[in-house]
Amino acid sequence: MLKKHTFWFKGAILFQFITGAFHLLSFLNTPVPKNESEKQLFELMTNYKFDLGAGFHQSMDNLMTSFSIAFALLLFFSATLNIFLLQSKLPIGVLKGAILINFFIYLICFITMGMLTFLPPIICTGLIALSLLLSYFLLPKKNAAH
Repeated sequence: MLKKHTFWFKGAILFQFITGAFHLLSFLNTPVPKNESEKQLFELMTNYKFDLGAGFHQSMDNLMTSFSIAFALLLFFSATLNIFLLQSKLPIGVLKGAILINFFIYLICFITMGMLTFLPPIICTGLIALSLLLSYFLLPKKNAAH
């Protein structure tokens, strides 16, 4: 089982869905400032509006929310696309290319998370990238049913 590419590809899909769900859970809690500095920071992030040109005035909180939604959508899109690819019985060369594209996107995501965020997104994106890498290397050399 651990030597089958489908096991690891399904694992990557599962990790993509789980990471997307975890990411959306962040919208359910409201952080509470622990001190006066954090209170000031939260106030500025929520209420100070940047003039972004062309009539757009957004707070840092609005910008972070849009990035957060975009990340969750990337996760759900790629997981759904990967399910489609897995069920389509594509030639191995096409599936190999799709998995490799997935891997590089999530490798870049993992590196970025490692440099700019905290432990849960680092672990989640790392598990996705690792599962995709293992799936890629375990693909059969010939076009066999998968």
